[in-house]
Amino acid sequence: MNDSRNRDDETPSWFSSYLTLWRSVPGSLAYLIGGFVLSMVAISVLSSIFFSGVGMVILVIGIPIIVGSLYAARGFGMADRALLPLTGLPAIAEPQWPTVPADAHWSTKLLAPMKSGHYWSYLLHTMIVAPILATITFSVAITWAATALGGLTFWLWAWTLQQKADTVGEWIARGLGVTGGARILEAVIYLILGVVSGVTLPWVLRGLSRFHHGLASALLGRWPSDDLAAEVRQESAARVAALQAEDSAMRRLERDLHDGPQQRLVRLQMDLATVERRVAAGNHEEAVAITKEAQVQAKAALEELRALSRGVAPPLLQDRGLTAALTQLGQDSPLTVTTTLDPAIDEVVPADTARALYFVVAELLTNAAKHSGGRSVELTGNLRYDEPQRLRMTVTDDGHGGATPVGGHGLAGLRERLAGLRGQLTVESPEGGPTRIEVTVPLRTAPIA
Repeated sequence: MNDSRNRDDETPSWFSSYLTLWRSVPGSLAYLIGGFVLSMVAISVLSSIFFSGVGMVILVIGIPIIVGSLYAARGFGMADRALLPLTGLPAIAEPQWPTVPADAHWSTKLLAPMKSGHYWSYLLHTMIVAPILATITFSVAITWAATALGGLTFWLWAWTLQQKADTVGEWIARGLGVTGGARILEAVIYLILGVVSGVTLPWVLRGLSRFHHGLASALLGRWPSDDLAAEVRQESAARVAALQAEDSAMRRLERDLHDGPQQRLVRLQMDLATVERRVAAGNHEEAVAITKEAQVQAKAALEELRALSRGVAPPLLQDRGLTAALTQLGQDSPLTVTTTLDPAIDEVVPADTARALYFVVAELLTNAAKHSGGRSVELTGNLRYDEPQRLRMTVTDDGHGGATPVGGHGLAGLRERLAGLRGQLTVESPEGGPTRIEVTVPLRTAPIA
């Protein structure tokens, strides 16, 4: 009973797969025919251009001609990749083409394609590999499709054939010792060939298309070295962004110290000197008044130093980790902060990432207290164990919304700081609130087992 039920369940699945293959038949035929035409045009054009350039390379003018053939090969290769989706197979990723700075010397721009392996790979595929493969697959596909169509319809057009020679049916009839019915026997033979060819046509076309797709993926697609180069560029850009963000933060701290506490301390020093002179002169009442003013200046300087100290990582971050530091940060906020943090964060987040995240969350909580008009904030942090592993933190307030990143400061500055970690900052703040800011940072450590 169970075996029969399983067989019944498998049959529709197999039949559905077969129907899916049949749906790809027109596209595969179109690609194999179109690819053959494209290959014939490509080999004609590229051969004449490339070998003309090789022949004249001694005259120097051959070099730009060869470069032109490389650009033409890229165009033909891209056309081939554009046709491949007709087969229903996955699209081939675009390779990483070389980029040249706009202010580079003209010779550097001219020779850039000749230094790229992708251009030569496209030339190899378009001028040699594709024409050979396209000729073979085109012949097989047309023969197979013609056999299927001709065999299934033979009985419709067989009467148009002139009987000038023995037919296949007559040869087989004589071999079997049959004296009549040669035309019927021939029609049966062609029908069998047509049925077999028609039933197997989807698999044959899919196989031929896969040959093209496999070679195109290797020669026209993205290489592992492209991903490695992109990774290096991202790391370099992240490092530059981190240095710029750090430099900007240090400059701002220096400016704030100069404009705030430093000026007040200078004023305090002058007031104390004035008090000393007034006391020495016996003007005690005036000295008391100046002393009170000095107390005000000292209190203001202390408040400003406390505000600036939020830009310096607290000892709690190093001693007990990011979750404890963020929890304390929420408790010190003038708003009601509900903190929900994954305890595993401290085990996987590197120290430099934890430091940067502390500053980002501190700035977000400060912004919420100053500008949101809300009363409460929800701070959450959790790990996402996908590839690559990421830490996601969200700060959501119940304020009036309308927060937008403005270039040069605020949320835009936090976005620049996160760029140094290859992280992202997403702002959702419709008018009327709430404001939800999500911070996502990739981690370099492996997931917890």
